[in-house]
Amino acid sequence: MWTRRLVAVLGVLAVLLTGCDRAPAAPVEEPLRPRWQPLALPAPPGASGRPLLRDAVACAGRWYVVGGLADEAGETRPAAWSSGDGVSWSALPVAPSSFYGRQHVLYAAACRDGLLAALGAKNGGAHGNPRTGTWSQSTGGALREAPAPFELYAGPRAVSVSRVAVGSAGWLIAGARIDGAAVWTSPDGVRFTVREGVPELASDGRGRTVAYDAVAAPSGWWVVGAVLPPGATTLAPLAWGSVDGRAWRRVALPASDGRGQAQRVASVEGAVVAVGPVREGFAGWRLAGGEWRRVGGFGAAGPGVSSVDGLVPVGRDLVAVTRDGGGHGLWLSVDSGDSWRVMVMPGAVADGGDTAVAVASLGDRLLLVTDDGEASRAWSAGVPMVDR
Repeated sequence: MWTRRLVAVLGVLAVLLTGCDRAPAAPVEEPLRPRWQPLALPAPPGASGRPLLRDAVACAGRWYVVGGLADEAGETRPAAWSSGDGVSWSALPVAPSSFYGRQHVLYAAACRDGLLAALGAKNGGAHGNPRTGTWSQSTGGALREAPAPFELYAGPRAVSVSRVAVGSAGWLIAGARIDGAAVWTSPDGVRFTVREGVPELASDGRGRTVAYDAVAAPSGWWVVGAVLPPGATTLAPLAWGSVDGRAWRRVALPASDGRGQAQRVASVEGAVVAVGPVREGFAGWRLAGGEWRRVGGFGAAGPGVSSVDGLVPVGRDLVAVTRDGGGHGLWLSVDSGDSWRVMVMPGAVADGGDTAVAVASLGDRLLLVTDDGEASRAWSAGVPMVDR
């Protein structure tokens, strides 16, 4: 959600993928048609409103969906749901601690050991900027907003707070500050420390940087994003590696014409895979043997700005969520990004307005949540979806 606002701040993403003709999309196999089963998420306690489903995650045998509710006047409040089997769902108690927290829509989530952490935001203040905060789940089940200083996520140095990830060493948020790409680290998912102006991670003489997503790896962390070189009008894809979340090493990702962004990253089958928009559609990059290399890509169908909203491991496979002006799409890779195949969603979701698509997986089930701007829905399907 808030990455779109970062695009406006940088003013360069539209230049990246517009003003140039896309190469024709390569032929693809017959689309996969999962047997989507509709799910019912109950209304949370309190005032009624339209559900706004924004993200999903699963761990330790438990599923979560996060988002919010919007009333007829457009006022919002945070909401989250949980399930032990992916079929029967219950609304989680939520406990905001701030004025804006009571209006948050939760837009990104991660979980570890069956406990959830999420990012939430609500536009406000004199300039209408996102008032962002973190939420964490207690052992009793309630999802609580963590009190935080205003300038930890907002204020004059704020740019974006994009995604949250978790690993054995703790929690990490990827985003950007005035100094460029930045991260926030936490041992417990409650108390975060911002790491901004860090050498290699932050902007420098090589250009202005931004981070979009993060993933835990055996060696520590990988963050992906992009850089706008001096005098350039298009972004180039980057990745950063860190052992501890404090010191970072920058890696330029290969792109055929130097253009692109790495917008989502995931770990699957012992490899780290990133996906993002490039001139010809979407590209994948894979880290193997300590080196990043370009792997398979797929074409964009629509005429607008392309972006990747999700990348989720599903057993040994990967599912990517994209949008490209023509609408949202799902893509499946069974070979760690070497090739991709279209997955048919249960209903079309346009790319525009306040729409969203997200996926999560656990065991032999895939969870899909969608918001077409008028209604939010949840679905599940069995995996694997292709014969091996």
